[in-house]
Amino acid sequence: MDPHTLDAERLYLALRDQLAAALSASGRTPHLVGVHTGGAWIADRLHGDLGLATPIGYLSSAFHRDDYGERGLPAKLKPTQLSFDIAGADLVVVDDILFTGRTVRAALNELFDYGRPARVELAVLLDRGGRELPVAAQYVGAVAPLAPPAQYMLSQDTGGRLSLRVERAEGA
Repeated sequence: MDPHTLDAERLYLALRDQLAAALSASGRTPHLVGVHTGGAWIADRLHGDLGLATPIGYLSSAFHRDDYGERGLPAKLKPTQLSFDIAGADLVVVDDILFTGRTVRAALNELFDYGRPARVELAVLLDRGGRELPVAAQYVGAVAPLAPPAQYMLSQDTGGRLSLRVERAEGA
């Protein structure tokens, strides 16, 4: 798959269809929890498109990242918002791009600060490979390896339409 021609909207539809089929087959109605920022955008759309009755949540992984000292805090830190009890909950954590696994690890640490869920699954728009931690998503829009220093950047327009581009990482 050519990383320069990825259509984020097509990836979103593939992810939505996978999750819809899995939930239909299992009869489950989990809470979606989007990881700020791109994962929150995707979780919002999935929540509406799948017609889930369970409340949606949002996670900030900023304080649990192991590279917090290097990265610092985002200019506009978006807080964790969980309006439901995490303890015993069935969750699908939604993120935009899975790379090293460090953001997912940080998100799980943040979740467990609020309680112990019964189940946590991971849904991502794009898996770019390059794992540093043993993390895998159950639901994936596409797998498109991309070697550093290049990185995928997800954006959302005012109408909610997603787009992906490849950029060279800063300092590279």
